Amino acid sequence: PQPDPRLHSQAVWQDPLVFMAAPEHPLARLDRVTLETLTGYSAILPSPVTFTRGIVERLFDEHNLKLNIAMSTNYLETIHMMVSIGLGWSVLPATMVDGSVVELAVDVPLPERELGVVIHPARTRSNAAKAFLQALEASGL
Repeated sequence: PQPDPRLHSQAVWQDPLVFMAAPEHPLARLDRVTLETLTGYSAILPSPVTFTRGIVERLFDEHNLKLNIAMSTNYLETIHMMVSIGLGWSVLPATMVDGSVVELAVDVPLPERELGVVIHPARTRSNAAKAFLQALEASGL
């Protein structure tokens, strides 16, 4: 996204993303997965207007590959659930890998997204926003 000069943004942390599928999915049986192999299977991704979706699309575009997108939604937990029941593969934060999904060993460097806060300096912050920002500052992030 293009920076807006009226807003102040601050990166808080890097959020590594991983390719994942259900343990029973055919991709989970492969020792190494290529991006080209992924195009042969249904993907479940965040909606097109999200930063995460843009990261995934750029990765495939750089390799001149077309994604096979079966579904998209804005809710990462919903995507995680659909992946866990075998409806397709996805790219989600590494923290979402659990017993219901497995990380796929892909042949490209794993993408990551930058998470942070955006503040309008001319607007009054709520008490909750102030507390959140203080907690971030105290944690050293």
